Amino acid sequence: MSSASSLVASRSAALATHLSASGWWYWSHGMPALRMFFVLPLSGCSSSLQPARAHLHSFLKLPIPISSEEQSKVGVIAASAGNHALALAWHGKQMGIPVTVLMPTLAPLAKVSRCRAFGANVVIHGANIGEAKLLAETDPEFAGLQYINGYDDPEIVAGAGTMGLEILEQLPEADFVIIPCGGAGLLAGSALAIKTLKPTCHVIGVEPKRCASFLAALEAGEPVAAPTTPTLADGLAVPTVGGNAFLVAREYADDIEQVGEHEIALAMLRLIESEKLVVEGGGAAGLAAILPGGPLHHKVQGKRVVVPLCGGNIDTTTLGRVIDRGLAADERLVRFVAQVSDQPGGIAGLTKLLADEGGSIKDIYHERAWLQTSISNVQAKVILETTGKEHADRIKDKLEEKYAICWQPTTALDNEDPIDVYSHESEPAQPKVSACLP
Repeated sequence: MSSASSLVASRSAALATHLSASGWWYWSHGMPALRMFFVLPLSGCSSSLQPARAHLHSFLKLPIPISSEEQSKVGVIAASAGNHALALAWHGKQMGIPVTVLMPTLAPLAKVSRCRAFGANVVIHGANIGEAKLLAETDPEFAGLQYINGYDDPEIVAGAGTMGLEILEQLPEADFVIIPCGGAGLLAGSALAIKTLKPTCHVIGVEPKRCASFLAALEAGEPVAAPTTPTLADGLAVPTVGGNAFLVAREYADDIEQVGEHEIALAMLRLIESEKLVVEGGGAAGLAAILPGGPLHHKVQGKRVVVPLCGGNIDTTTLGRVIDRGLAADERLVRFVAQVSDQPGGIAGLTKLLADEGGSIKDIYHERAWLQTSISNVQAKVILETTGKEHADRIKDKLEEKYAICWQPTTALDNEDPIDVYSHESEPAQPKVSACLP
C-alpha cells in the first residue's frame, strides 16, 4: 500500500479529529480574549488520539499485505507505559494481528487492564520504558516479532500528522496549536503537516519539567537521555526522544515549553469542572501551558488556539489524588498550623472561627511534644476546604487576628524527588527545612 493511500485509509478508518470550541474559556480563568478549541479524541477505543491514528497507519504499512492469510501469523511487539500499547492492542485485535506489549512497573493499572481486555499479551518488566524496550529487542522469546516504536517509526509520525491536516480543515484560521510532547512523534507529524499548509500558524510543543527530553535534545543537538522523575504526565515520560521525530520536530515546530506538576494538576481539574472531561496528565499538558501562570499564557491572548487533549486513560485512585492537588494549587484546599491554648475550649474556639468564616475542615491534628513555647499551648495542624484564593486569604487574615499561625507550611520534600526511579540514580541527600512554627 502506498504512503498516500495508507494515510487516506488511516484517516477514514480511525476516529476522526473532532474540534470543539469552548465558550467557557472566553471569560473565565483569566483568559477573556482567548478563543479556545479542544481536539477531542477521548471517546475512541484507546482513549488517546495520537496512538490510535498513528498505529493504524503503521499496521497498514506492514510488509505483508493486509489481505494475506499470513498476516494473522505475523506478530508485533512494543514497549509502552500505556497509550501506545492500547492503540496497538486495539488495532491488532481488529486486524487479526497478534500483539505483545512490554509495560514497565509504573504503567497505570487502567492501561494494563485494558490492553489485556483487547487481547494483547502483556508482559510487565522494568522500571521504565527504556528497560522494557531493551527486553523486547533482545529477548530470544520475542524473536521474529516486528518492533513498532510508538513515537519514532516514520509511519507512526506520518499517521500522527493526519491530526494536523484535520485541524486546519476544520479551523484554517488557527493561530496556535499547542501539542503535548513525549517522544515527539505527535509534535513532529502535526508540525510538518500544519507548517506545510499554513506556515504562519505557530506550533508549540509542551513537555513535563520532570522529563524535559526534547529540551535536552535541543541543547545537545541530538537525542540524549534526560533526567526523569515521576510525573502526572506519565504518557509523556520518555527519557530520550525519537531520532526521526526529533529531526522533523526541530525543523518544523516553533518552540518547546515545560510545565510543572501543579500546572498539570490544575489543568486536569479545570477540564473536569469546566468541560466535564477526564483527561490524563499528558493529555492536559497543552492546556497547562496556557492557563494563568503557564509559560504561554500571555503569548496566546486574543488568538485562536487549538489544544489536543491526547489521552483519557487514568487510574481512578490517581484521579482522586490529582483532584486534591488541583484544589491545592487553586487554594481551594489549604493547610496551616495554629498555636492554640491547650485548655478546654482551645480547639473549639479555632474550629468556631473557621466555621463562622465558611471554611470546611477536611482534617485536623494537634500535637504537644514538639512545641517549644508555653507548656499550656498546643499546635493544631489543619487542612481546610475553601472556595478559592480570596476566601482563603480572608480566613488567613481572621486567624492572624487571634492566633500565631504558619500558613501553607512547606518543606524541601514537597518539591523534590530524592530518587530517579527511571535511572535508579540516587541524588545527594538534601537538608529538610520546614517553614513551620518553632
